[in-house]
Amino acid sequence: MAHGDITHIDLPVSDFSRATGFYSALFGWQIAEAPGFEGYPMWQAPNKISGGGLAPRSDDFTQPRSYVEVDSIDEAIATAEAKGGSVVMPKAPISPTSWWAAITDPDGNVIGLYEGITEVEGS
Repeated sequence: MAHGDITHIDLPVSDFSRATGFYSALFGWQIAEAPGFEGYPMWQAPNKISGGGLAPRSDDFTQPRSYVEVDSIDEAIATAEAKGGSVVMPKAPISPTSWWAAITDPDGNVIGLYEGITEVEGS
């Protein structure tokens, strides 16, 4: 896994432009409508494999959940807050070489962050 990698997920949003700016800045996602999918901007992670869509928020579509790998949770949290997000769960250890946190985007969607070290120095 690499920075910004995620499994497919749809995110409910009320403002496509704001959501596009937020996710593009935070994770480097490319977001655009594809022919035949107007009104459903699709996002693609930097790995060019993972992706999903931005779907209109509705009463029955309010809370997606997924985790996104980042190089630095601290930097991701700073960017999220600068772009209108907030911290739900501060950075916490999973193991000696991995951490997690949770943020919200400007629409209140909870997004998990994962940071892990794949190689331990000196090994």
